[in-house]
Amino acid sequence: MALPSSGPRRRSRFSPLTRQVFLYLFCLIPAVSDIAQGMANTLGPNPVSVCLHDFGRWAFRFLLISLAVSPLKRFVGLDVMVYRRPLGLLAFSYAALHVVFYVGVARHFDVHVLWKDFTSRPFLTFGLLTFLILLALALTSTRRAIIALGRRWAKLHKLVYVAMILASVHYAIAFKTWHTEPFIYAAIAAVLLSLRLVPKAGKRTV
Repeated sequence: MALPSSGPRRRSRFSPLTRQVFLYLFCLIPAVSDIAQGMANTLGPNPVSVCLHDFGRWAFRFLLISLAVSPLKRFVGLDVMVYRRPLGLLAFSYAALHVVFYVGVARHFDVHVLWKDFTSRPFLTFGLLTFLILLALALTSTRRAIIALGRRWAKLHKLVYVAMILASVHYAIAFKTWHTEPFIYAAIAAVLLSLRLVPKAGKRTV
């Protein structure tokens, strides 16, 4: 009896959009967990601070991961480009939570306190600029925006590298005492930026 011939690989049972949605929802688990634990008073004596810093770290992590997608394809041959958009949106979502918790929960929308913070803590300015860039990129991540902006879309979305630099500075100077984690993140960001400068194979240098 002849064995069945091996045909082409079967396609995934889930569409790219479905996989993107699954990834996005799955990666929101840390946020849901933090909020649930905070409401249950199991995050220690200062749950707002824990959530605030966790959301900021996750925003930076997803920003770095989203920017690692292209180098992975180019240098390693791992094609996960389909997940770049949800990873970028996750970076924005966690950054938005970070901002909302700071402005609303930690500072209770007190304009005077917020003004005092921004005029005395420079790292907040870097954080705000990072968030505004991520907001602009999130708002223009749809197909309609890509078509409407045309060539300008690619130029606009290169601001993500500016956001990464601003986020690195924001995180590095946010603490009054020495912390190694921000500099580890900054080093990863520097590597990702340097990979952008590597000329493509076969491309002549003048």
